[in-house]
Amino acid sequence: MPKLERRVTICNKLGLHARAATKLAILASEFDAQVTIIQGDKKASAASVLGLLMLETGMGKTITLLAEGKDADAALNAICALINAKFDEVS
Repeated sequence: MPKLERRVTICNKLGLHARAATKLAILASEFDAQVTIIQGDKKASAASVLGLLMLETGMGKTITLLAEGKDADAALNAICALINAKFDEVS
């Protein structure tokens, strides 16, 4: 299966902080796909809250999402929607 790739910009004020990382990890683990998030020279599994926090992704940073597996396209669509919705945060 080919790897799918998308780029998305973090647009919420606090970036990929603990609550946002937890939401993303829970969402990523619902799909039959391995999703990796890359920022600069760091990479992490989208299903790992600790890994996501280690990326230190802030507002305005562009990340690359790589996905492979049966649900890769659906996983990327859902993750991009969550990020573009600013992780459903109010501010």
